Amino acid sequence: MSETIQTLLQESRTFPPSPEFIAQANANDPKIYQDAAADPEAFWADWARKLDWFEPFDTICEYTPPYAKWFLGGKLNASYNCVDRHALGDRRNKPAIIWEGEPGDSRTITYGELKDEVSRLANALKALGVGKGDRVSVYMPMVPELAMTLLACARIGAAHSVVFGGFSADSLEERTNDAQCKVIVTADGGWRRGGIVPLKSIVDEALDLGCPSVTNVLVLKRAGKPGDLTNGVKTPAYNEGKWVEGRDIWWHDLVASQSTDCPCEPMDSEDLLFVLYTSGSTGKPKGITHTTGGYLTGTMATSKLVFDLKEDDIHFCTADIGWVTGHSYIVYGPMANGATVLMYEGAPDTPDKDRFWRIIEKHKATILYTAPTAIRAFMKWGTEYPDRCDLSSLRLLGSVGEPINPEAWIWYQEVIGKGKCPVVDTWWQTETGAIMVTPLPGITATKPGSATQPFPGISVSVFTEQGGKTEVTGPDVTGTPTGGFLVLTKPWPSMTRGIFNDPTRFQKTYWSRFENAYFAGDGIKLDEEGYLWLLGRVDDIMLVAGHNISTMEVESALVDHHAVAEAAVIGKTHDIKGQAIAAFVILRSGHENHEGLVDELKKHVAHKIGALARPDDIFISAELPKTRSGKIMRRLLRDVAEGRALGDTTTLADPTVVHLLRDKYEASEG
Repeated sequence: MSETIQTLLQESRTFPPSPEFIAQANANDPKIYQDAAADPEAFWADWARKLDWFEPFDTICEYTPPYAKWFLGGKLNASYNCVDRHALGDRRNKPAIIWEGEPGDSRTITYGELKDEVSRLANALKALGVGKGDRVSVYMPMVPELAMTLLACARIGAAHSVVFGGFSADSLEERTNDAQCKVIVTADGGWRRGGIVPLKSIVDEALDLGCPSVTNVLVLKRAGKPGDLTNGVKTPAYNEGKWVEGRDIWWHDLVASQSTDCPCEPMDSEDLLFVLYTSGSTGKPKGITHTTGGYLTGTMATSKLVFDLKEDDIHFCTADIGWVTGHSYIVYGPMANGATVLMYEGAPDTPDKDRFWRIIEKHKATILYTAPTAIRAFMKWGTEYPDRCDLSSLRLLGSVGEPINPEAWIWYQEVIGKGKCPVVDTWWQTETGAIMVTPLPGITATKPGSATQPFPGISVSVFTEQGGKTEVTGPDVTGTPTGGFLVLTKPWPSMTRGIFNDPTRFQKTYWSRFENAYFAGDGIKLDEEGYLWLLGRVDDIMLVAGHNISTMEVESALVDHHAVAEAAVIGKTHDIKGQAIAAFVILRSGHENHEGLVDELKKHVAHKIGALARPDDIFISAELPKTRSGKIMRRLLRDVAEGRALGDTTTLADPTVVHLLRDKYEASEG
């Protein structure tokens, strides 16, 4: 940690907001930070009252670490706040969702139409026996019906558990069983780079593995039959799966005939809204839980102030709803504000590398929220692609998922924003629910690569290994630069309420390192001007293309292969993805390295976990560097993979192992 902090680049360039932007900004008075810090509960209560409550709350917050409860006594419904209150008012005919599919088909759905569709779907789920307190597994492509499914579950008080459509059958089965989901909502397939992701057949495989709690599968027809035309594009051949009568039900057969009248279930502020699984250091995914009132308050407030949301904005968040960014900043945050969101189904390089820019040009998007991984890929592809498109509608740019390097930040600001758009680089997590560290675009002078300061009402502390602590609540902290661990000592409304059915793991994972404090797992630096710099993970969670992947998960998948005896996995620096996965593997007795084995192992990991976890590099070794107690020294493996001088090897049982490994690795790289 200390080496990382010492070698962090220095960045002195600043970009203050323009007078024109300040004049129209939703937040343009720095006093917001002081007021929120003086009374954070009052700050959050003011935002909570901007929601519609069936019954008002009487207590703002109760906090006994590690658990917080917010807005107690209040009853509300997330679907009502994101749909009905707009559909029943002046926004009935305003577009809620503008959607574009990869083949070029598109739809616009107004808030009035969205209310009807969500109500029909909610009634369909009720017809399948889903009710308040049940869980629904969602495994879908990026189509409007995915957002509708979240809102329909919320409408009837069922918690959704969305599984990213790139995950494997094993991953879907594990998550569905952990949450004990009653129904799986899926599609026959979804488009990706000109092909079809066979979602229904993957669901079939997951159910064959065993999901005893699942009674029905609701299937949206998206891909259709091979040879069908979508916007003139033929559906390619794909595995359509099998049809199990009585279990599997077509969306169009059940949903279309339902009534558009479905009253919203009054939910306690602390009632479960969703479970979303994220990688865990033990290999088993963690079911992060979020409740209704606090999560909705946090996402609504941050959407309004961080993105400076206006009535005529078109908000393009490029994340998949399978990740928390899509939950918070495609569905709940923007829609609680009555915004128009832009959704895209496919890949950014299909049919060409200008696809995002064509979408922005076509639909006149005003806000773009994407990941540094994507920005670095755009940089690699060159300026010719954005330069051929009209991006003049953009007025604000956002970054999410991992720390953004200054070069990518500047490229984003100059090439995509044409030097006129504020860049809001945001830090937050699945566990925090909403943005925690960010500029406010009408107030903050930004620095390339820095997420700047905590959002008003949020307190971030920098804990050092020597026991020091510096609290940051806004832009007023200056003094001696310090680096250490990002720790949160005070509650916030959108914080996770725990790991689903595993309070012991919740305590151990997040609250055991520092007393009565949430350790986010990230390193952080505070510079002399009070700006925060995120340094990435400090544990064995890799941040690959903006997504957390556990080293243990990948190691377990490798060892699952019949030829592998032992595996050690690390994340190494990658120009595009932030981190790439590198694996060191020892083969079982009787198995030898052969041509094609490395590719076979990569495919095996992708099959067991999903394509995101496919290693970039696999190195077959006779030994791994281990301590005398048998612990693999991954720190030294990172040194090898990064080409750095080897760190301290005195604790190794056999120090020669790592030197031999380095020599072999360098020879293979050369």
